[in-house]
Amino acid sequence: MARDEGLEELVRADLEAERGLAEKPMFGGWAWLLNGHLLCGARDAGMLVRLGRDRDGWALALPGIIPMIMQGRRMQGWVRAGPEAFGDDALRRRLLDAALDFVRSLPEK
Repeated sequence: MARDEGLEELVRADLEAERGLAEKPMFGGWAWLLNGHLLCGARDAGMLVRLGRDRDGWALALPGIIPMIMQGRRMQGWVRAGPEAFGDDALRRRLLDAALDFVRSLPEK
């Protein structure tokens, strides 16, 4: 899989004010971690967002958002937002805010 530098720039701009963020290559794309916990990712297949187990139903009901599948297995609490979804600034921000809320609730590493 190839990186999507345009999506990376959108996510980076949305998260620029967040403290405790780190970026690194993962999943054949680029990933953001908050205080050591995986938050989201960007790759040519879309934006990967960690919403938390049983917190993703609202997102999966929206057009352009599907469950994240990795090596044939559904990743509980993760969604993949395609261009239709991540290209909508308000929706992308809503997804990232939900991911931030979830990851902030996790114990510190």
